[in-house]
Amino acid sequence: MYNTYMSERPILITGSLGNIGRAVTGQLLVAGRPVRAVDLDPAAVRDTFPGAEAARFDFTDPQTWSVFDGVEVVFLMRPPALSNIARDMVPALEAAKRAGVKHMVLLSLQGAENNKVVPHAKIEAWLRDSGLTWTFVRPSFFMENLSTTHRSDILDRDCLMVPAGKGKTAFVAAHDVASVAAVALENPASHINKAWTPTGPQALTYYEVASILTDLLGRPIRYGKPGAIRYLLHATKQLDLPLAMALVTTAIYTVARLGKAGGLTDDVRTVTGTAPIAFADWAAENRSTWMPDD
Repeated sequence: MYNTYMSERPILITGSLGNIGRAVTGQLLVAGRPVRAVDLDPAAVRDTFPGAEAARFDFTDPQTWSVFDGVEVVFLMRPPALSNIARDMVPALEAAKRAGVKHMVLLSLQGAENNKVVPHAKIEAWLRDSGLTWTFVRPSFFMENLSTTHRSDILDRDCLMVPAGKGKTAFVAAHDVASVAAVALENPASHINKAWTPTGPQALTYYEVASILTDLLGRPIRYGKPGAIRYLLHATKQLDLPLAMALVTTAIYTVARLGKAGGLTDDVRTVTGTAPIAFADWAAENRSTWMPDD
């Protein structure tokens, strides 16, 4: 088990242009840590983070795996399009181990340890058996999914279409999740083989979410409460989600429908020393996202 890490070596951030990777990269740069930020478009990475070392990385392209050279600590994020973990991710992870990577901080999923259907569970299993040390960051449902994936439903249809039934969800802001990951990346020795589950301070049903958005936006927002099949059709045809991603999100919402996504923790405060933002406050900060252009 590794207890020390060379602080002068860069911390590798995969998915550095995603919601969480972007926030993690920014927080580490502000803290003065050397960062190697990688994604499919290195030019965009350089434009976004001029203070970081930028490089192209693709889990499925061995020609890009040299990004692991000289790195001990990695922030690992599964690209949404990759669901066959053994085929599309494990070879790159094995290359990282051969290159000398010692610790990985995985962006996983709340309940992944009990939900073998989601790809995150397979990555967790690989890491447990890999001989590397690890930290699992298992966030609850991102608030930002409502301002990205489901934005068009709220903006154009005044509706929330997710198959979560009456189940509660412990929403969390991406910034709070990134803060937990950044702390673990900066000081991995204190987070060896630990699993954190960052959540917000409240668990809400989607009826309650729709009510908060209704009050905030000044127009009625309805919760459609579709079944899994209806949601799959909606997600692929209206939201333009790839089928693999639509299936994963269906599994995630099913966890909520079964009443297993509402568990609250104080992990954000425990790890970072700061309380997580509440959904109503986050929604107020992002109100313009769901307002039509004048």
